[in-house]
Order: sequence, then C-alpha cells, then structure tokens
Amino acid sequence: MDYDHNKALLLELQRAAGTGNDRCADCGDPDPEWASYKLGIFICLNCSGIHRNLPEISRVKSLRLDFWESNLIEFMRNHGNLWAKAKYEAKVPPYYYVPKSHDCMVLRQQWIRAKYERGEFLDTGVCHDPCSAGSREGCLWMLGKGRRQFQKRQFLLSAKEGVMKYYIKESKVPKAVISVETLNAMFQVEKIGHSHGLQITYITDGQTRNLFVYHESGKEIVDWFNAIRAARYHYLRTAFPNVPEPELIPRITRSFVKEGYMEKTGPKQKEAFKVRWFCLDSQERNLLYFKNPLDAFAQGQVFLGRRDEGYEVRDDLPQKVWVKKKKPVITLVTPAREFVFICENDRKQREWMDALNGVITQL
Repeated sequence: MDYDHNKALLLELQRAAGTGNDRCADCGDPDPEWASYKLGIFICLNCSGIHRNLPEISRVKSLRLDFWESNLIEFMRNHGNLWAKAKYEAKVPPYYYVPKSHDCMVLRQQWIRAKYERGEFLDTGVCHDPCSAGSREGCLWMLGKGRRQFQKRQFLLSAKEGVMKYYIKESKVPKAVISVETLNAMFQVEKIGHSHGLQITYITDGQTRNLFVYHESGKEIVDWFNAIRAARYHYLRTAFPNVPEPELIPRITRSFVKEGYMEKTGPKQKEAFKVRWFCLDSQERNLLYFKNPLDAFAQGQVFLGRRDEGYEVRDDLPQKVWVKKKKPVITLVTPAREFVFICENDRKQREWMDALNGVITQL
C-alpha cells in the first residue's frame, strides 16, 4: 500500500508546477524518471549514471521501479530542482558552458562534478573574472602532421593579451600565435576517437586551421574548453560593449550544425565525383570540405548567403548534368555557380537539405 501511495506522491511531485522537477536538474531533459535522494533532485537516466559514481555526494533511485520511504518523499518535497539550482548554480559564470542532454559525456560529467562535488558555483562571494579565468598554461596532446600520432605540446592562453600560443618541445618561439578573435573550440569525441577530444579552430592567412587535441584528465580538458570560452567572452565584451549579453553568449564558441561525408564534383560539373568530409558552420555561413575529417586545412569552402540573395537548395540535378550513381543528390545554388553533391541515402539527403536550408533562411 505504501509502495503505490508513495510512488503516486513522488510522480505528482515530479510533475508539480513551479518546482522545475519536470526536467532533469543537470541536463534539462524532459520527464526525468530518476532522482537523487541525497541531493533532493530529479534527474534523467543518463545523468543518474554519473551520480552513481559519486556515492559520497549523491544516491539515486528510480521513480517507478524502486521503493520510496515516506521520509525520502518528504525530503524531496522540501528540496527539488529549483531549490538545487538556486544553491548549486548560484554563481555560474556567463562564459561557462552548461551542457545539454545531447552533449558528450565528459562535459556532462564535469558539470555535475563541478556543481555538487567541487561546489564551484556556490554563493561564496567569489567573483569569476573572465580575464583571469581565460588565462591558462599546460600540456595537451595534439595530432601531428600526417594524422599519424598525437604529440604533447605546451599551450598558453592569455585573455589579457588576446592570444593563444602553442610550442613544440622546448622551443622558446611559439609554433603558432592564435588571435582570440577567431578562436573557437568544440568537443569532437567520435571524430578524434578520444572521449576527451577537442577541436580548436582559428583563421590564419584567410584559411580555417584545425587543431585536434585531448588530455587524459576529463576535468583538465573541460577546464581548457571553458578557459577558451572565458577568453572569448572577455574579447567580445571588450570589442562589442553595447551588444546585450544574451546576444554575445551564443557567439562565444560554436559547434558545426552538421558534419559528414558527401560526394562532390568540380566546377565544370563533368569531373569525377569524389568523397569529401563536409562541415557546416552556421554562424560563419560556411560549408567547408576536407579530404579527410582530421585534416588541418579545408580543400575549399562555400559561403551561404540568404535565400533572397539567390541561394537555394534543391533535390534535383542542374540541366545537362548526369550522374552514374542512382543515389540522392543535392544542388546548392549560389549566385556564382551551382554545387552538386551526392548523398549516401535519402535520410542523409534530408538531413543535409534541412541543415543547409536552415542557414540560408536565417537572417
């Protein structure tokens, strides 16, 4: 009797308006079906797995499968997600990346550890200065030329100077001096083949340059990511003092909205189709293509303007263009020329067309 009654009370509490309990306290996923009865929060299945590894701080149960004692129900009633947010996220800096359910494990894991284990965002009066937070020095493993192996490199980030540098071995002269103005970072776990893989991009001589790095420590690589974000935030705040903060935050760092293989032909549309790795950057409105996913430089890029400027995405071929393969195609129309791509299947064609249309229809 108590089992069914308490379960009904708990599910009612999870749905209660004004509590924030209807979304995971850590990643925002809707309808969480787990809870930490030590922290008093409702969480999703994926985040519950991370909480299980923090037994001294958090203990989890299923809302539907486990028995809940009456005293635990009362504890959950007196706490809840909004209560926890006010306590554990009181001082999250504006530049700190708050992960969502689709983000990689290391981001979500370190967010949870930062909140509950290390208490980094408690209201202790500590001011998170982006200039000091955007200054960091240490070693990262970086993919070398030829994509053969990762080599340890010394990195230095200075928000005050507005640069990031990296060095080869004991050299006193940096291999590269990167302006924070064009600096970007995104986690690329699958592409790099490491659970802590981070892709750093910047502009050099008018070209996008990729650096692929990782660190053995999950905390270290996430700290580097947020240090880059802090440096970027400091730069944006200085360069655009009159722009409202809600408009600046999305421009601190960005991920590609779509990546994957397609085949492309040349400008005459008579050349053989070749497989290339494509990356769609919606913020810069660029479609970049590479011979291999881990290449340092793109083979080329296509700027995507707006639909009212003559840009269009079609699912058919231009006139007088013929392909041997009976596979779905995309024609990207620009004022200068038409680009023809072959997709592996109908699903990938739809995904790419939706992503491309999303860019040309944005303001």
